[in-house]
Amino acid sequence: MLDKTTKYRFKKKLEELKSIRGQHTELISLYIPPNRRISDVMNHLRDEYAQSSNIKSKQTRKNVLSAIESIMARLRYFKEPPPNGMVFFVGMVGEPPKLVAEIIEPPMPINIYLYRCDSQFYTEPLEKMLEEKDIYGLLLIDRRECTIGFLIGSRVELAAYLTSRVPGKHKKGGQSQRRFERLTEIAAHEWFSKAGEKANQLFLEKGDSLKGVLVGGPGPTKREFVNGNYLDYRIKKKIVGLYDTGYTDEYGLRELVNAAANDLEELDVIKEQKLMKRFLNEIKKDSGLAIYGEEEVRKALEMGALEVVMISDALQKFKVKAVCKNCGYEINDVVEKLDINCPKCQLPMEIVEKKDIVEEYAELAEKYSTQFEIIGRETEEGEILYKAFGGIAGILRYKLNGL
Repeated sequence: MLDKTTKYRFKKKLEELKSIRGQHTELISLYIPPNRRISDVMNHLRDEYAQSSNIKSKQTRKNVLSAIESIMARLRYFKEPPPNGMVFFVGMVGEPPKLVAEIIEPPMPINIYLYRCDSQFYTEPLEKMLEEKDIYGLLLIDRRECTIGFLIGSRVELAAYLTSRVPGKHKKGGQSQRRFERLTEIAAHEWFSKAGEKANQLFLEKGDSLKGVLVGGPGPTKREFVNGNYLDYRIKKKIVGLYDTGYTDEYGLRELVNAAANDLEELDVIKEQKLMKRFLNEIKKDSGLAIYGEEEVRKALEMGALEVVMISDALQKFKVKAVCKNCGYEINDVVEKLDINCPKCQLPMEIVEKKDIVEEYAELAEKYSTQFEIIGRETEEGEILYKAFGGIAGILRYKLNGL
């Protein structure tokens, strides 16, 4: 299981690689699993080099051969692949062409050997490593409707919404009432069978990835449904608990997750919610312990005064050092875009150093023994952090004066 900071860095690197485009099919992706011999890879690359010498386009041929040469030169430093294998992304990009060469040691072992030459890098096998492995099924039911969804990491996904034809209450008495009640129970049984069949299908498709099932809804209907023979025994064994919710529609899915918070304390989404609620409570109390804004949080962090720092995973900011080659003007600042023009001569500046602000804060937090949390935007609390507080907030160890 990847920790959140490693996962974030890995995700950002893949996004960067995916955005790169070559002029033609001249970007090479090479996946080397840990059990592959380097000598075998070198022999394969020599074959590819020989074949690429026949490419008709002079520029494409030159770029592909340069990329293969670059990979072979770097491979000579390895006696064997790292424990998880390695992936090369190499090719000429831009005009004039500039060599891009990235060697990725994946956070999990790769099990394929693959050489691909294309107009973009092939990152799909690495992207699969980012997929959440632990999934919880969500089921809301009453006699009117049923909603089925999944909790995947911090993300709640709607999978199906069903409505019933079970009649409502009947006010007539006598024989008519008893007949109506029988018809109602028959309709309820058919409705539960339909809802159970859909839930079984969706939940069983997830296989071993399904770690648990949460069942919710108003009143006793959910218990009646679970106690009946409507759910597959394999699903029943994974039921974490039954929870009261006011809604059985899509809105109720998030309500269900919140209701089950005490039983799911180890999940990141619950930890994030509790942390954000604590932060918002400090603001409400006006305790002076809540802090937000890039400049304020950075100062408090560098003073060692922060107990916890929270950063939105949707934040797009970079700490950069940039130089204007025309007039020599330099900047060292936090920016949102990397295409910076010199404020003096208005010409594009060259980026000398660049660091994602989330990574910078992670390093600072480690330096000052501060708890560091990346908060997903998928939750309501994560959206509040991003929109209301600029994506950066913290809780102080003690109240500061004059910050």
